[in-house]
Amino acid sequence: MPSTTMPMLETYPKSINLDRAKLAAAIDALTDCAQACTACADACLSEDMVADLTKCIRTDLDCADICTITARVLSRHTGYDANLSRSLLEACATACRSCGDECARHADMHEHCRICADACRACERACRDLLATMS
Repeated sequence: MPSTTMPMLETYPKSINLDRAKLAAAIDALTDCAQACTACADACLSEDMVADLTKCIRTDLDCADICTITARVLSRHTGYDANLSRSLLEACATACRSCGDECARHADMHEHCRICADACRACERACRDLLATMS
């Protein structure tokens, strides 16, 4: 099923002061990352060595929450606040880097951590790409 992000952005009746393609890519990456982090945290909880994955679970859940909030804020354009969007994107890129690094430590043993690390890396790139277009 294709994403509805770009079609929704295209229906917005006013101008958007961001590159719509990069905005849509960021929102989609944020949503994908939040889902991957949530699923990874749950999978970690089911591993026999769950105690060794405490930090991974925590970073997964923090990253998922930050990605979800960032996607929601970026999806709203009425009364747009560039400073808030910029701050959230920076925080999200930081959370994605941290989570991606943590999941990468476990990627050789847990496929869900590898997938999550990849999603985090993609999301961090998308956030930074959008940040680069903001004045």
